[in-house]
Amino acid sequence: MEVWQKFVSFVVFLLCCSALTEAAGYVKYKDPKIPIKARVEDLLRRMTLAEKIGQMSQIERLNATSDVLKNYFIGSVLSGGGSTPSPLATAKTWTKTINKMQKAALSTRLGIPIIYGIDAVHGHNNVYKATIFPHNVGLGVTRDPNLLKRIGQATALEARATGIPYVFAPCVAVCRDPRWGRCYESYSEDTVIVKQMTEIIPGLQGDIPKKTRKGVPYVAGGRNVAACAKHYVGDGGTHNGINENNTIIDFRGLLKIHMPPYYDAIAKGVSTIMVSYSSWNGVKMHANRFLVTHFLKNKLRFRIMIPYNYPEFATDLTNLVENKAIPISRINDAVRRILRVKFTMGLFEKPYADDSLADQIGAEEHRELAREAVRKSLVLLKNGKLPIKPILPLPKKSNKILVAGTHADNLGFQCGGWTISWQGESGNNITAGITILNAIKSTVDPATKVVFSNHPRAADVRSGKYDYAIVVVGERPYAETAGDNTNLTIPAPGPSIIKNVCKNVKCVVVLISGRPLVIQPYIGMIDAFVAAWLPGTEGQGVADVLYGNYGFTGKLARTWFKSVDQLPMNVGDKHYDPLFPFGFGLTTEPRK
Repeated sequence: MEVWQKFVSFVVFLLCCSALTEAAGYVKYKDPKIPIKARVEDLLRRMTLAEKIGQMSQIERLNATSDVLKNYFIGSVLSGGGSTPSPLATAKTWTKTINKMQKAALSTRLGIPIIYGIDAVHGHNNVYKATIFPHNVGLGVTRDPNLLKRIGQATALEARATGIPYVFAPCVAVCRDPRWGRCYESYSEDTVIVKQMTEIIPGLQGDIPKKTRKGVPYVAGGRNVAACAKHYVGDGGTHNGINENNTIIDFRGLLKIHMPPYYDAIAKGVSTIMVSYSSWNGVKMHANRFLVTHFLKNKLRFRIMIPYNYPEFATDLTNLVENKAIPISRINDAVRRILRVKFTMGLFEKPYADDSLADQIGAEEHRELAREAVRKSLVLLKNGKLPIKPILPLPKKSNKILVAGTHADNLGFQCGGWTISWQGESGNNITAGITILNAIKSTVDPATKVVFSNHPRAADVRSGKYDYAIVVVGERPYAETAGDNTNLTIPAPGPSIIKNVCKNVKCVVVLISGRPLVIQPYIGMIDAFVAAWLPGTEGQGVADVLYGNYGFTGKLARTWFKSVDQLPMNVGDKHYDPLFPFGFGLTTEPRK
């Protein structure tokens, strides 16, 4: 009996000490010296159902008022494509906006910070004057993981400069059909290349420490961001390339083609994975318990999942839990994963934005890196009508040259979708950068007369006495479903510009596009043909290679088809008959 009394007295003593400690201001989950797992559990046990559901909610910036953040205990805020605090918002404007939201979140009972996320799919692309890198379709051409890592580092710094610690990137889809409107977000049709390009993750997040357990998220510090591998899984293999449609493939094929990039992403400590809106064999991925719960969470032992959720689901979810339709254990599991990311990122210790990084937006070293990426992403598919008479590299000194086409002097077209706005824009005032026309003008000899015409007439070309012409045409910007395309022809007036120019003067055609397009009807009249993809703001990289400051090195990471009737057609298929095969690309030597 005496032993029992002593034990009870000891327990009472511990409880009193604990109460006194908390009364004195010590809260276990706020102590950075405590292991993350213990901090998560301590915070979780203090949370009400409403607070847990709030942590599972991710709302758009426009809805994130102080009252909403406080009353609904919101856990995450995002900027969708084009969602900015104001037109041409500066880094300071961004940080001020996000800090105001953070202040509201920290004023709640438990003071759980929000995590702010943004689509940064080719640089910090929502932000005015940020560095816009080539889209993934071009980066896959480089086959250069180190380049991707450096791009990740630069993107992380520019995101942090605006107070944003979380980016919805990279897209690790394996695009198997270029008719898909998101194909330019994919590095390649080849799984091996996509796996290699996941090196952007340690660029964004920092190198994961050695001997770290597989599947545990990692963010190195205040100059890095949490990354998000997307869209799990098979989104690049939908039937006929229809966005968010059905991927028809057996489990073995799914594991062989679409799953491997996620193995690499998890091994590199990716913080979150976004589930796709597409289906696998008729079952929506969000409802696929086998692939999400059994395979991703249990078999691959992935620790964290932050899905896109919206505030209107809070009431429904509360009712489902209270009516025992959803067990509280499921809610606790989801909230644990979210809190683990926040603790891992150090948000509880440093919740506010760091204004000292403002000069990282569009920093010169980042623009030079983007220019390097452009050079390495270009693919030379034809160089001269006769192999013994290559036309590239072009001479810098000539009497008069023609630069023609809708995409030669249009920065918005050059960057593509997901640039400043969701669908992308037209024009040269949307952000800071160098158009291909201006890059050519700054590269040629001052004595060379450069004439620009958006859509020249054939007669004017014939009478112009040009030494050669550079034609820049291609697709207009698009994103997601708006980019689904069943014909993949070069949009008008591109074909007529090619004909008017290339039938009358020696010409180089530079195609700006998010995927291969139908080029076979025109390839015979073209002297040299360059696939430039969507190069971003640093058009000088195109001129660097056209004029021989650097050589062409890029090799196709996608099959270039002859006609859309062949699609889908990928390397390794039985009936593989492309115009230009996967891996093709002519090379040139830099001009000495």
